[in-house]
Amino acid sequence: MKKITKAVIPVAGLGTRFLPATKATPKEMLTIIDIPAIEYIVREAVDSGITDILFITSRSKHSLENHFDINPELENLLNSKGKTKEIEKLREISSLCRFHYVRQQEPKGLGHAIYHAKVFAGNDPFAVLLGDDVVYNDEEPCIGQLINAYNNNPGIILGSQSVSYDDISKYGALKCEKVNDRLYKVSDMVEKPKKEEAPSNIAVLGRYILTPEIFEALENTKPGAGGEIQLTDAIKILTDKIPVYGYDFIGKRYDIGDKQGYLQAIVETALRRDDLKDDFLNFLKSTIK
Repeated sequence: MKKITKAVIPVAGLGTRFLPATKATPKEMLTIIDIPAIEYIVREAVDSGITDILFITSRSKHSLENHFDINPELENLLNSKGKTKEIEKLREISSLCRFHYVRQQEPKGLGHAIYHAKVFAGNDPFAVLLGDDVVYNDEEPCIGQLINAYNNNPGIILGSQSVSYDDISKYGALKCEKVNDRLYKVSDMVEKPKKEEAPSNIAVLGRYILTPEIFEALENTKPGAGGEIQLTDAIKILTDKIPVYGYDFIGKRYDIGDKQGYLQAIVETALRRDDLKDDFLNFLKSTIK
């Protein structure tokens, strides 16, 4: 079995829900306190054994690319002020793994974006982490849990959690049967179903392990919802050909493409940090009073 060392992160979206902040700044570069959201996602991948990351970008993502590159001018300025620790921190970001980039020239859907990874992935299984989702687990990173699930049950693995039926229309819902405490065998998927039409309340939440078969399936996938090539539709094609599983991952997921989710990520991250939590908690208590 091939070891999973490659990851794909689609970041071509325009982030219209955060306008005007995202007019000139990629939504993935919005900070959770002092770290861009995308860095949390990259570190999740690296902590899971990923050595190569492909960003599916668009023409407005230069600052994201620059964040993971070396900045000699900034380093020279910091060096002149004796700020060596800051230089070390910046260098560490650029050396997390090998970064690759390819542009999705037209916004034709997530499936269309993933198809751009065909050459990068080759014949290897690979991870996908959506740029809108930050998952907190300080013991076992989310995508690492999916990689372990793949190692024990080779096939497509969909990062999943149960949600309320009132919220299931926001997600892809799985028609599935339980294999063990956290693994489900998937027979069908329904993208953003109405509450009464959902096959279950097990939702797909921004993390995937995909196999090379996905590319042929994408070639045979016609535009679906919104006139876009949907990754869900391609995976459905494969449910009769290769095993497809849902894995109920452990972790707190934040939808940072949503204002409420973004605020929750900031508040809860601050409360976890030793340098911030005491003063910030006192502030929150005084504010609530």
